[in-house]
Amino acid sequence: MQSIFAIGMTSAIFPAAVLAALLGLVVGSWLTRVVDRLPRIMDYDWEAQFREWRGEAMQLEEDRPSLWRPACRCPACQAPITGWRRLPVLGWLLLRGRCGGCGQPISWRYPVLECLTALGFAACVWRFGPGVQALLAMVLVAALLALAWIDMDTGLLPDVITLPLLWVGLLANVADTFAPTTQAVLGAAVGYGLLWLLFHGYHLLTGREGMGYGDFKLLAALGAWLGLAALPLLLLAASLTGALVGLFLIVTRRARRGQPQPFGPYLAAAGIVTLFCGGLPPGWLF
Repeated sequence: MQSIFAIGMTSAIFPAAVLAALLGLVVGSWLTRVVDRLPRIMDYDWEAQFREWRGEAMQLEEDRPSLWRPACRCPACQAPITGWRRLPVLGWLLLRGRCGGCGQPISWRYPVLECLTALGFAACVWRFGPGVQALLAMVLVAALLALAWIDMDTGLLPDVITLPLLWVGLLANVADTFAPTTQAVLGAAVGYGLLWLLFHGYHLLTGREGMGYGDFKLLAALGAWLGLAALPLLLLAASLTGALVGLFLIVTRRARRGQPQPFGPYLAAAGIVTLFCGGLPPGWLF
């Protein structure tokens, strides 16, 4: 009887996971625009604030980059990407990774981000089943993928993503969705405070900055979503992965010894793994 029930559950989840994957392709296509344009929006706003502080002429508002305009364009020739060419992954494959107008290569990073988002969304449904919990997990996965991508490119973790992610995580766990409410609140506070202490301790000992404030906020957001009990394994996994990747980059001469490396991608990856696999039992501290 139990095996029949399990088969029925699997057959119900599979089509939902497929639909989630299709949704992930669409959201992933949107994320490619976010990770490309959001840093440029931030640069524009910082320059505008600096100009205002110095009393210089302001930039024109219509020159401010936007997530909404212009539509998708080729990075090389700026030709609009329209019709079937805009299909996530498939459009890139049919074009063989090149612009249909100028023939210049279009980065493989776009379909990779779309595929990762699709896989992540399908895994959310497979792990949590169709429902609100899976939808909330999709929000976390999409935000972490965007943050990891932006941090790899620019070394930035935008507040416009990390801070709302923190509050959404706390609100989601009001109903103990991923962690007990107390664990979520403590996870957010300890996550931020722990990296804050490490940052200032390292700065005091070495005179250098070991990480950015965006890492504090990202770990606080992960603590809000996954709870205090998840932080030890999450930090351990992120630190070990970062150390191994850094060693690999040094050995292969893709990075210099002592060269700063973004920590956000490792935190984001550890957060996604912890979301699906779980951390320590919620009652291990209390």
